[in-house]
Order: sequence, then C-alpha cells, then structure tokens
Amino acid sequence: MAAGSILVSDDVEERRSSGLEAAAAGVPRCILRASGPSSDPSIVEIAFFSGDLFPARTRDFVLTLAKSGRLRWLHTFSAGVDHPWFRSLRERGVRITTSSGAAAVPIAQSVILYLLALSRNLPGWLDAQRRRAWEPHDIQDLQGLLLGVIGLGPIGLEVARLGAALRMRVIALRRTPRGDEPCETWPLSRLHELLPRADALVLALPLADATRHILNASAIAAMKPGAMVVNVGRGELVDESALVAALEKGALRGAGLDVFEKEPLPPESSLWSLPGVIVTPHASGRTPGNSIRAEIIFLENLGRFSRGEALLNEAE
Repeated sequence: MAAGSILVSDDVEERRSSGLEAAAAGVPRCILRASGPSSDPSIVEIAFFSGDLFPARTRDFVLTLAKSGRLRWLHTFSAGVDHPWFRSLRERGVRITTSSGAAAVPIAQSVILYLLALSRNLPGWLDAQRRRAWEPHDIQDLQGLLLGVIGLGPIGLEVARLGAALRMRVIALRRTPRGDEPCETWPLSRLHELLPRADALVLALPLADATRHILNASAIAAMKPGAMVVNVGRGELVDESALVAALEKGALRGAGLDVFEKEPLPPESSLWSLPGVIVTPHASGRTPGNSIRAEIIFLENLGRFSRGEALLNEAE
C-alpha cells in the first residue's frame, strides 16, 4: 500500500515547505492547487484546512478530501468545529484539532471596541456627524462596571485581561473553574446569579447542546436593565428574537454582534437598523496574522502526530 500523504494548500506549501518536512520528514504531500490536487487524494491521511482556503476554495478542499478513505487527522484554521461536516468526519473516527487561540487577541480587542462604542453611543455620534449636527450626549463609564465573561477559553481569557485593564470588575463563567484563572470565576451553573448583576455580558462559548440559546428569553429578562451584550462565540448561543424584543423595548443598552443564528444576516433582520446595535459580518478577528498563527499550531501538531504525542486543541 502506498504511503499516506498530507493534504495542504499551495499557499501553505510555498510558505511552509521546510517546516512541513521538518515536522514529518519523508511524508509525501498532496498539494491542492487551483487546477486540482497534485497527487492521488485517495491516500491522504493528514489534512490541513488552512485559512487561505476559506471561503472561496472550501468546496475544492472538501471534495478532494472526500476521495480519501484513509484520513486519520484533520487540523482546521478555525476555533469552532460545530459544523455538521466536522461532526461527520469525527463519526468516521477522524481526529480533529483546531487553531483555538490563533485569533483570540484580535477578537478580544474587537470586544472592547464594541463595549467602548456602546458605552459612548458611538452610533449616535456617527449619525450626527453624517447630518453635520452638533449633538453632545453623556457617555457611560466603563471603569467600575461588572463585566461578565461567559466562556474562558483563549478569547475569554484575553477579554478578561483587557476588561481588567479598563478597570472593570470581571467575573467569568466556565464549565468547571480550575483555580488558576486571572479573575473571579464561577461554574457555568451560576449564570442565573450573574445575569442580574452584570453591566456587560460577553459570550465567548463554543456551541454545544448545553450552550445553544444559553441566552434565551428568560435569561435576557433576568439581565440588569441597561446592560450591554456582546456575542463573539456562535450566533445560536442567543435567542435572537428574544434579544430583538429586549432591545426594541429598551431593556438593554445595546448589543455588539459578530455572529448570528443565520449567516449572512438576512437583509430583513431588524438588527441591522435597531439603535444601539453594532453588526459586524463574523469578522471580529479577521487579521492576516491569524493564518500564520494557525499554521504554526498545525506544524507543532504535525510534529506531535509524527512522534505519537498528544495533540494540541483536539476536539472532544
């Protein structure tokens, strides 16, 4: 039987050929070019779904990988693997690892952008500027406010650090606190205690059955009047219709939303035009450095895989 190969994009091959050889010496590579794969995809055992393939070349990558019956491990540039395609691979016994952490810093910085913009009603200032209207308004202090961070992976950790730097009091929730967190941390089961106290709530959780609509109508109703909501996790973490209803009646100060239940966000969604809502197109962490950091994680894992060691960021 022919030796298994590693599927990578032509861009990754060009940038990382020496690193690939160092991590997996002698292992042949199947290069996905615009014209198609450079060798027989049926013997691919390792694949790297890199950021340069998304979204324009995703279909080519998936169809190429579908021809392999020997796939053992897939590494993805993304942090989330809740898409059904990943689930179907895992059901086949394929190991999945992610690039969790690669985009944590830029996403966390975007979270702070949303909080600053909402606390200062930046949309109102921009509207007045477009109308050439001199309309001063009061702004809200962030220092002293209670920032609730739901999910304490790489993004949540960085949000907590930046929140503390802005002199906010930070309480984080995670499934099981470890005791080494940089801020006060409660188990996720105490969400009901945090909701009426938090002045700002940031969702940085992965999507799972237990977290789907974690911010539902009853949770939103329990929130502190005038609180801010930021979601950079997954759209399905929030019951969008309940959030819209709360925003329409002024129960919340505003929301910064980078992810949505349906993407792209439909043009008819009222979120586009609701005052106090900032909509960004799932791009809060989209920087050129992310692909580089994801490649570094993949190369580290490739060396570990070759040596039979535990992999970083393996999906459970």
